[in-house]
Amino acid sequence: MKRLSLAVVGADHPNKKGPARRFEIALCLPGEAVHLIPEPKNKFDRRAIAVYSDRHVQIGYVRAERAQFIGTAMSKGAVSAIFQRSEQWGASIRVHLDGTPATLPEVDDSRANDWPPPGSDDPDWWPDEVYDD
Repeated sequence: MKRLSLAVVGADHPNKKGPARRFEIALCLPGEAVHLIPEPKNKFDRRAIAVYSDRHVQIGYVRAERAQFIGTAMSKGAVSAIFQRSEQWGASIRVHLDGTPATLPEVDDSRANDWPPPGSDDPDWWPDEVYDD
């Protein structure tokens, strides 16, 4: 697993200074650099990895379930990350663990050709995105 999309959570928690996290997420553009900063002195999780925008404003944290994996990869070599998109829970970022510059994943819009799905009467329904991990 060298390239993956990660959830950034904690968008509703306040920053100690500067703009709110959700406000900063709204300013981020797809493909914009983000910075992953380990927080070994974090009182809740010593493996926590904070995510900062390219303007050095915190937008949240890598989910705890992935933090140790990402932290280990960061200690072994170059990890690059970019903003992917805002989400209901916060944001998604794209991370490359192989030393290459992070790039946005290809968008698979082939499902649009089969719209609406057979038997569907709900025009607002759309299937969940499927990302390569």
